Amino acid sequence: MGRHARLVGSRPLRRREYDESDVRVRPGKGSRPRTKTRPQHLDAEAAMVVSVDRGRWGCVLDGDPDRPLTAMRARELGRTPIVVGDQVDVVGDLSGKPDTLARIVRVVDRRTVLRRTADDTDPFERVVVANAEQLFIVVALADPPPRTGFVERAMVAAYVGGLQPILCLTKHDLAADSEFASAFEDLDLTIVYGGIEDPLEPVLDLLDDKLTAFIGHSGVGKSTLVNRLVPEAERAVGEVSGVGKGRHTSTQSVALPLPDGGWVIDTPGVRSFGLAHITPDDVIQAFSDLAEAIEDCPRGCTHLGPPADPECALDELPGKELRVAAIRRLLIALNSNDPWFRGNSDA
Repeated sequence: MGRHARLVGSRPLRRREYDESDVRVRPGKGSRPRTKTRPQHLDAEAAMVVSVDRGRWGCVLDGDPDRPLTAMRARELGRTPIVVGDQVDVVGDLSGKPDTLARIVRVVDRRTVLRRTADDTDPFERVVVANAEQLFIVVALADPPPRTGFVERAMVAAYVGGLQPILCLTKHDLAADSEFASAFEDLDLTIVYGGIEDPLEPVLDLLDDKLTAFIGHSGVGKSTLVNRLVPEAERAVGEVSGVGKGRHTSTQSVALPLPDGGWVIDTPGVRSFGLAHITPDDVIQAFSDLAEAIEDCPRGCTHLGPPADPECALDELPGKELRVAAIRRLLIALNSNDPWFRGNSDA
């Protein structure tokens, strides 16, 4: 008996012989070979991202607010982050008609970035705004009381990201004799008043034909100012009892066109502004008149001066004492985020 045979009763049975009719072939995923070559999209048009909402990006073609469209992210971009202010290339249906959808196929290299982390221990940084030229740091002089720590940390993020910081003070009518702004006079910081009783012209002059991000705690009058600048914006306005407490009136960043040119990017009210991604060297490098000096600092220097850094090269710069002292206040603010959450009036 062959080795493939077995007995059933007294009769030997052999294994059945199969033919092609018994073979079932699972259909493949396609006969065309995969390729790493990606389409060049030579017909793509330039656009600016003005809003982000659940996997859809609002854009304007050529930066023209009268040419809006909605787009999705092309598959070849993977998880590439796309934020308000990004310059992108789009293809597909660019008509902007209801229920139409274009595709973002490229994100242009960013000129500037405003980054933050959730707190100073969070290693994951988030790009808040791209390509803004200026950062309006909106602070109320009263109700809630101002925090120098917030301004200093926002300035650090601006300088390192390539944005020009501008301090915008509101509620001046409630604290006309405030000396809060004097804490920043050695940093060449532009200061403007943008409260509801203040004229808009000085603010508009600074915003003219520029892309400017607005940042501030909830309740400081940021959305009120945006509504004055762009009346049709209708950004929500609410009251907040303390810094970082209460309802945040803006929940998504959005770019709004100014009537006479330029854009304002209104960002959500912040509870914290982590700077875990920034080092002391990053801060100093943002100041051209000091950047070269730190090349002579010892390894690991934090540039805070004595007693922490007795050999810091910044102490050897004649005539720069006040400026160095002001920048060291930024470095101190960089090294501590705790007062931000406590609401310490000295922070």
